[in-house]
Amino acid sequence: MGQPRGKVNTVRLQDLSYGHKQTATLVAAIKLDLFTKVSQGAVTIPEIAKALSLSPLNTERLVVACSALDLLEKEGETYRNAPDVERFLVKGKVTYVGPWLLFVSKDFERWKDLTGHLKSSEPPKLLGIYEGLTEEMAREYHEATYSVGLGAGMLFAREVDLSHRSLLLDLGGGSGCYCIAAAQKYPQLKAMVLDFEAVCRITREFIAQWGLGDRISTHPGDFTSDPFPPGADVMLMASNLPQYNEEVLLRVFKKAFEAMAPGGEFHVVGETLDTDKRGPLGPALWGISEALLGSTGRAHSETETRGYLETAGFVEVQVHPFIPGSLSRITGRKPPLRI
Repeated sequence: MGQPRGKVNTVRLQDLSYGHKQTATLVAAIKLDLFTKVSQGAVTIPEIAKALSLSPLNTERLVVACSALDLLEKEGETYRNAPDVERFLVKGKVTYVGPWLLFVSKDFERWKDLTGHLKSSEPPKLLGIYEGLTEEMAREYHEATYSVGLGAGMLFAREVDLSHRSLLLDLGGGSGCYCIAAAQKYPQLKAMVLDFEAVCRITREFIAQWGLGDRISTHPGDFTSDPFPPGADVMLMASNLPQYNEEVLLRVFKKAFEAMAPGGEFHVVGETLDTDKRGPLGPALWGISEALLGSTGRAHSETETRGYLETAGFVEVQVHPFIPGSLSRITGRKPPLRI
């Protein structure tokens, strides 16, 4: 017989229901620059109160809550940032992702009516709210994605050897982070971002900041329906997997296979579920968020994504860990021409 199960209580369920309080605490700490001030040397409650221009009482409330969330670590009467907070939530660091966290926290009003969205009889659209994408929407979204995407792009450029490649095509490349990182690391490489016209106007601004306008270009279009420019020997589709259903992904991957140069490689950097679809949490939540966005998308498993690539014709399809709990990198190759 197995071990008897311990007495259950409501604590886990209550903690889940408090999720909005955790989000609000994190957002307040970012907006008040708590973690930046701690990094700069304000490490006691009186010092933090002075740095944030808050009362000692409210400072204690905020610091205690952030400590309970493991955002701050306490030693005696002093505090320090948790390692991930120090790296990613201190203003002025190239790794600062505050804009992205503030952006994704703003949609709470929509999430409050998740039940209504799940019960909606309105047929979903292929691209959901992105079918009405404006330049204002594109700017707000990709100024946020840029803050978190550049680090992922740099990781991709470190992990994937592109020294023998000549042209990278990034499908739905947004701010161009992956292309920017790859072009910086591999001087022989040229790159192209395929995205909506409204997005491409923003993309060109980010590219210009890095002085890479002569090596990275934009190609306005909808990669779910428009033809791909031919000749790329490496293609990438990053952080947009749950936005589409399997039918759309199969169509996109087949178009990619046909447009790719023989011997080329395709990389899906996606929010994939484990094979049994029990997690991770992040990809699962991205999947259900598509109900709010009105699209036909859902979360896909690593096994399903491998199958899509193989059906499209890619060979040597493999799953590589990328950012555990968030993103996997799934690769396939187009066979070279036989002479």
